[in-house]
Amino acid sequence: MSQASAGAPDKPKKGSKTPKPPYVKPMSPHLQVWRWHVTMLGSILHRVSGIGLYIGAIVVVAWVAALAAGPDIYAQYLTYAANPLALVVWVPLSAGAFYHLASGLRHLLWDTGAGLTPKTADALSTLSIWFAVIATIAFWAVMYLDGKVQL
Repeated sequence: MSQASAGAPDKPKKGSKTPKPPYVKPMSPHLQVWRWHVTMLGSILHRVSGIGLYIGAIVVVAWVAALAAGPDIYAQYLTYAANPLALVVWVPLSAGAFYHLASGLRHLLWDTGAGLTPKTADALSTLSIWFAVIATIAFWAVMYLDGKVQL
C-alpha cells in the first residue's frame, strides 16, 4: 500500500517549495452547540434508567437469595427493605422502571416508522416522562394508603 492510499500526506516533488499540508477532518459539534430538546433528554433518561434497572436486578437477586436462605435471613432482609431510608432506593428504582417501560414502548412505536416527525417525537418523549412521574407518585400513594409503606 502506498503512502498516498494510506492517508499519509504526499511527499513534496522535486522543485516544489512547500509541502502540501495534511488534510484536517472537521470535528463534530460538541454538546454546547446543540440546542437541548426533550427527545435528547428522553434518550439520556432511557440510558440512565436502564443502568438503574441493573442495580434493581441486584436488589431482586438479593431478595431471592434471602428468600432461599431461610426465614431468619429473609426477615432481616425485609427489615432493611422496609426501612424508610430504603425509599431512597425504592422510589428512584420504581421511577426508572416506569420510565424505561414508557420509553421502551416509544422506541417500539418508532421501530414501526410511526411518530418520527420532530413534533410527534417531542410529544412522545414528554408523554414518557410524565407517565413515569405520575405512575411513580400513584404507585407509592397506593402503597402508602394500603399501609404497605410507612414513613
